[in-house]
Amino acid sequence: MTPTNRLPAEKVMRAAIARRDKAYDGRFVYAVVTTGVFCRPSCSARPARPENLRFFPSTSAARAAEFRPCKRCRPEEAAAGMTRMVAVARHIEAHADETLTLASLSMRAGLSPSHFQRVFKATFGVTPKHYQDAARRNQLRSLLKSGGGVADAIFAAGYGSTSRVYGEASRHVGMTPGVYRDGGAGETIDYACRESALGPLLMAATRRGVCFAQFGNSESALLAQLQQEFPNATRRPSTAADGPELDAWIEALNKHLGAGAPRPDLPLDLRGTAFQIRVWQFLLNVAEGAVVSYAEVASGIGQPKAVRAAASACGANSIAVLVPCHRVLRSDGGLGGYRWGAERKRALLDAERGRRASS
Repeated sequence: MTPTNRLPAEKVMRAAIARRDKAYDGRFVYAVVTTGVFCRPSCSARPARPENLRFFPSTSAARAAEFRPCKRCRPEEAAAGMTRMVAVARHIEAHADETLTLASLSMRAGLSPSHFQRVFKATFGVTPKHYQDAARRNQLRSLLKSGGGVADAIFAAGYGSTSRVYGEASRHVGMTPGVYRDGGAGETIDYACRESALGPLLMAATRRGVCFAQFGNSESALLAQLQQEFPNATRRPSTAADGPELDAWIEALNKHLGAGAPRPDLPLDLRGTAFQIRVWQFLLNVAEGAVVSYAEVASGIGQPKAVRAAASACGANSIAVLVPCHRVLRSDGGLGGYRWGAERKRALLDAERGRRASS
């Protein structure tokens, strides 16, 4: 468990314990005063009475308060494993431009390659290879944003050849490196506007994925916002023959908003600074019905002091719901801000909690 003095809001922790939410393992432990033991949030032990729970930011803090570890969920083993995985993740980020083998990373963690692969994926939701790919792409974006040459940025990020990054662009980067650096000039963006359960919704996409999904008061206002965010791109109404299947995508999202259908897993074309994209990628791993604080987002991307910057990155998100910035609350559990209004944020959270409770 990464040491920290900051706990999630108490009602958030109680809800995580009630759900036995593994996503909160490593963020805090709770102790039961009647048994004298402390546990992970996901512990399968019989629920304790709410008034008997105490919360600690780390296993060492719980030990200092003279509680002992639960023999069922073994929180100290989980904490040690989390610490090792975080250390390996930081190593991957620092050496993203190098060749990192599964064998060398597992040796660093002190585990066998197969066990390390399983634990790392359980901790971060992706394999070590995919984690390094994302870190390398973030490094490439940062280099491109600094204004250097495209070829120099590609080689500096460790790709080895331009063909590798251009081949990956359609799967991950979205716009190609040159277009990304130039603000999307030369790209064609298709759009469609529909009345959704939360008001007018405009969705737009390049041929690589959704780059814009926003709520507004009118179609004209949303089109003005689209033009402001993509001033150098060619924008056109969606046509089934030429563009992405926006009609189907926006209908799937509206069914999710209004009828409780599963959130559609659509390709995304994220555009932003390296820091912003790290925040948005972190948010993509927050489960439906779960919430995090801005401080937890900052800690989750390895920059615990950048709380305000993390909040700003959430506010800069241009892809509503699909990049779930509505799942971020203030550290005191308050609703916090939302680009598309507090009422929409509350409606989204209430709907997600309802679906999670019913399932």
